[in-house]
Amino acid sequence: MKNVACIDDLRSLAKSKVPRAFFDYADSGSYSEQTLRANRADLEAIKLRQRVLVDVSARDLTTTVLGKKLAAPMILAPVGLLGMQHGDGEILSARAANAAGIPWTLSTMSVGSIEQVAEATGKPFWFQLYVIRDRGFSKQLMDRAIAAKVDTLVLTVDLQVLGQRHKDVRNGLTVPPEFRIKNVIDIATKPAWAWSVLNAKSWTFGNISGHVPGMENVNSLAKWTQDQFDPALNWKDVEWIKKYWPGKLVIKGILDIDDAKTAVKMGADAIVVSNHGGRQLDGTSSSISMLPRVADAIGNDTEILFDGGIRTGADIVRALALGARACLIGRSYVWGLGAGGQKGVAKAIDILKNELSVTMALTGMARIADIDGRVLEGGVAKKKPAAKVAKPKATAKPKAGA
Repeated sequence: MKNVACIDDLRSLAKSKVPRAFFDYADSGSYSEQTLRANRADLEAIKLRQRVLVDVSARDLTTTVLGKKLAAPMILAPVGLLGMQHGDGEILSARAANAAGIPWTLSTMSVGSIEQVAEATGKPFWFQLYVIRDRGFSKQLMDRAIAAKVDTLVLTVDLQVLGQRHKDVRNGLTVPPEFRIKNVIDIATKPAWAWSVLNAKSWTFGNISGHVPGMENVNSLAKWTQDQFDPALNWKDVEWIKKYWPGKLVIKGILDIDDAKTAVKMGADAIVVSNHGGRQLDGTSSSISMLPRVADAIGNDTEILFDGGIRTGADIVRALALGARACLIGRSYVWGLGAGGQKGVAKAIDILKNELSVTMALTGMARIADIDGRVLEGGVAKKKPAAKVAKPKATAKPKAGA
């Protein structure tokens, strides 16, 4: 990967190595992709303030999220079907994040299971939960995560129903891929991908198969999601999960000020300002346009994380300046995975860290803690939310009541 200079290079490599259906699955947005495009356009429209003659010879990229020190203000986001970007994709991504000193998040809709990732890595990771109609199964997932020593639960709340990705429909996305002529031809041109997947620990939804009837031979992600995800999900479910889960609770999918305030009242340890990467409600606001409004509304009441369109280290600086404590990285590391497995994920992390460090230097910032509105054109200093102090973990778990 010597000639890879930026995240876009990783995307190009991944596109050449991953079968079209799975590349498009991670790459695309919902409907006409207005929100997907807005996430990038609005980030790029934010101008940085160049500063000179400031001593930035010793730059510190570390920060603290939920009481734990991170090597950089980055968290690898939950992404479904990583094992279809590269064999054992979840395990490889987790190992790259561990080596980089940042958290990694396993999706409910992963190929590798909670247990497989825990056994293969031996390190703590975050787990993202989708609440389905069977609350008992949601409880089982949390119990499995607890047994795997997961201490942070990321509850995604913006996918009660599925926003259609047109490319998934056109590609006939299935897991594992169906043996149609066009699929066979596509896979035949990507032997390295095929070999990695054939030798992987799992080929289907590792957290679901064997636990939900019919998932052993699942044909359509969209159909299963529409059947099993629950449009009745509401704040009472969040209250139940908060009481049941003994570790940190992060609520992901907050894009509204009132929802942010309610999440705080429910005791969220952190929220993620996110529109699901432009994959759900098309035509809604970009994540970055809502970040400062949410930050102004809830202030120091909880930690604020950001998700949506991060492709450069400069993007991370923009989000931190507008109130985020750290950023969730999604497609950027997924492309790295498709491009080169664990080394590709590590490359994506290194690219973002290096760009972050350079951007800090050229905006006159030596520490992550110093980044605020002053790094933006016309911006002013703004008090950053204080880091949360780690609280003792609960030992007793109430019964499921939602």
